[in-house]
Amino acid sequence: MMDALWMFIVTMVQHAQQGLDILFSPLHMLGPTAAVAGIAVLTAAVTRVFGKKFKTKRYKELEQEFYYWYDVKQQALQLKDADPQKAKDLGRNIDQGHLNKVYYDFFFEGFLKNLLTMYIPLFLMLGYINATYAPEALEALTGRSYLFMLPWFNGQQYPIGAVFWFVCCVLFFYVAAFVVRMRLEKKQNSTASTEKAV
Repeated sequence: MMDALWMFIVTMVQHAQQGLDILFSPLHMLGPTAAVAGIAVLTAAVTRVFGKKFKTKRYKELEQEFYYWYDVKQQALQLKDADPQKAKDLGRNIDQGHLNKVYYDFFFEGFLKNLLTMYIPLFLMLGYINATYAPEALEALTGRSYLFMLPWFNGQQYPIGAVFWFVCCVLFFYVAAFVVRMRLEKKQNSTASTEKAV
């Protein structure tokens, strides 16, 4: 039975790889370096959008409950000018009674959501890149076992493989998305401040 199960898994993986080959065939024609970069950016973009859109009912409930108790605690701490000890006791009671439990439940649910929407897809695509652009496959395709040589400060050049290049492109996408989001938020805040001043 285990052999049959293993053969089923292997067959499904092969079919999935063939499907991805067909899906990414336009990118493969651009060459390995551009193809890996394109696959990385597409994967990161899809996981980012899917991660924002996909929220379980429990995640939404825990998010709402967490921010509710967080706001209650902030309001309690604002009493410190009138009665510092009372504010401290209220904050501790809220932490012990509700906020800590909700926070850990919310964190764990968020971790499971990220595992499903981001980490698993990224690692699956990393496995696909590792299989499709392995050193042997690159050597048969381009005559060398790496994508390109990276010159360094000391004059040496380091060969860059497909897996490392995939990870770098994914990280670059997330950093770029973060910078763009921060600039947009800053622009919106400055626009809102200008409108209030007027």
